[in-house]
Amino acid sequence: MLSRGDFVFTIGYDGPVAVVDGRARQKFGSLSAAGLAEKGLFRAAYSAAVWSKDPGDMKAVVETYNRLSGSSLTVDSQLDRLFGVFPVDVGRSVSL
Repeated sequence: MLSRGDFVFTIGYDGPVAVVDGRARQKFGSLSAAGLAEKGLFRAAYSAAVWSKDPGDMKAVVETYNRLSGSSLTVDSQLDRLFGVFPVDVGRSVSL
């Protein structure tokens, strides 16, 4: 199972191994989903909201995305496809 930081900053997979952006994790890993969204890190913000399973986090990310991008998405939109984030069971990660 990946840690929150590894899941939030995963940039891809090499087979059964998650590839993590180590610099971003170090710099932004302490931010909440809403904090990541305010910084414009929408993929990471969405990942943090998925990880937390808190509807409030998801709502905050979507509202910030809509405000900054001029979109009109809802929490029921296909956000997994938009951001390319799907929860997967990975046991290992490598940091770049």
